[in-house]
Amino acid sequence: MQPEIGFFLAARTIAVVGVSRGRGFGNTALRTLRDRGWTCYPVNARADEVAGERCFRRLEDLPARPDAVLAVVPPAEAVRVVEDCVRLGVKSVWLQQGAESPAAVRRAEAAGLAVVAGRCALMYARPRGIHRFHRWLAALAGKP
Repeated sequence: MQPEIGFFLAARTIAVVGVSRGRGFGNTALRTLRDRGWTCYPVNARADEVAGERCFRRLEDLPARPDAVLAVVPPAEAVRVVEDCVRLGVKSVWLQQGAESPAAVRRAEAAGLAVVAGRCALMYARPRGIHRFHRWLAALAGKP
């Protein structure tokens, strides 16, 4: 496992940027990470509530700075999320598969953030079921 993954998983609090008001991977990630012991904050620029709980519009609005950020946003928005992390002093950012962009990865690396890109966070967050199987497949492909 690459060190950046371990650094992310060592976080106590994770902001999930890109949760939706309906169903979506961000919502699944939020619930799964919480179920596995992390304190998580939902973030969506256009929602005050998600699944009956308070949702924060910006990382700046959180009650405390998160240790890490999981970005589940379109690639065009990923650089903004990374910039927010840099400005707020968040040290770890995971650009979920489909959220990564070369510019966001370069910016995160240039700022000294621990960055993971192009992988599914749930394959590493104490995986069960299908995510455990996906991690096994990734290991077979040489991407543990």
